[in-house]
Amino acid sequence: MATNGHTLLPTSLVGSYAQPNWLLDRAKLAGRFPPRTRALELWRVDPEFLEEAQNDATLLAIRDQERAGLDIITDGEARRESYSNRFATALDGVDIDNPGTALDRSGHPNPVPRVVGPISRRHAVQVEDVKFLRANTDRRIKITVPGPFTMSQQAQNDFYKDEAELAMAYAAAVNAEIKDLFAAGADIVQVDEPYMQARPQKAEEYGIECLNAALDGVKGETAVHICFGYAAIIHERPAGYNFLPQLSRSTVDSISIETAQSKLDCTVLEELPEKKIILGVLDLSDMAVESPETVAKRIRRGLEHHPVDKIIVAPDCGLKYLPRDVAFGKMKAMADGAAIVRAEL
Repeated sequence: MATNGHTLLPTSLVGSYAQPNWLLDRAKLAGRFPPRTRALELWRVDPEFLEEAQNDATLLAIRDQERAGLDIITDGEARRESYSNRFATALDGVDIDNPGTALDRSGHPNPVPRVVGPISRRHAVQVEDVKFLRANTDRRIKITVPGPFTMSQQAQNDFYKDEAELAMAYAAAVNAEIKDLFAAGADIVQVDEPYMQARPQKAEEYGIECLNAALDGVKGETAVHICFGYAAIIHERPAGYNFLPQLSRSTVDSISIETAQSKLDCTVLEELPEKKIILGVLDLSDMAVESPETVAKRIRRGLEHHPVDKIIVAPDCGLKYLPRDVAFGKMKAMADGAAIVRAEL
């Protein structure tokens, strides 16, 4: 069943997929907070062969998504140590050799990029990733970039007068990147802003403004991902979002939320009637693979509060920390669960 040439209830990852053990030391990755500075020690492959290995791992991620039946394909973020550090450490104005410190969302200090001059993007960071993805699948494709608000919270500001000014500088860099990613063939670009949920007061002050600045003049379908943190690292789940209705003021097209692990009260979706919702229906804290029927129930829960043609079906968050067999099983259950609901409609 299709609407405007696209499948109803299309399925997609939030971004990341489980990286192979031969590529990345997953035990080391799991034993720490997501890296904000470069963490080259995580890669198992000699630098000389790393790009080829990352290409191969990206192909595996693409083929797994296709085999599971997903409609929108990502590159699995196989080239990244974390969702944000690859982009954040590629910018001018950052001293990555002498990192600073910032508190992570759990309140623990983590080494972060230290901002020592004007933030600017000296070259495209992920254009080659999009080109590789586009060349290797004929389905719709999505790429993710870290959001300006989140990067401003994952940095030590030794240059700008305040965090809001820093966030707007990041927004200009993200804006230039997003335009290049669409030009390179992306169908959807998603901005990852988990810290809007973690730091709602600051997000209230300048978060929407800097997200809109990042999307200024962008032509193409955009999304924003807000989450409660990786289930592998942040174990407690609040009953609801600190920061969600505010996003109705953003120019973004789709908003990614998690409902599975948190058992979110989906009535909050009624406050975002204009937006597409990327509905998280996989609980990543549970290593048991959901049945397609469980997934279907979670989709129906969202449908009670949002129009069917404005829902995209996805996991709660990235699959990066899941064992590969679990990641694939859950992804397939998600596609099969969406097919059950689609057939009912």
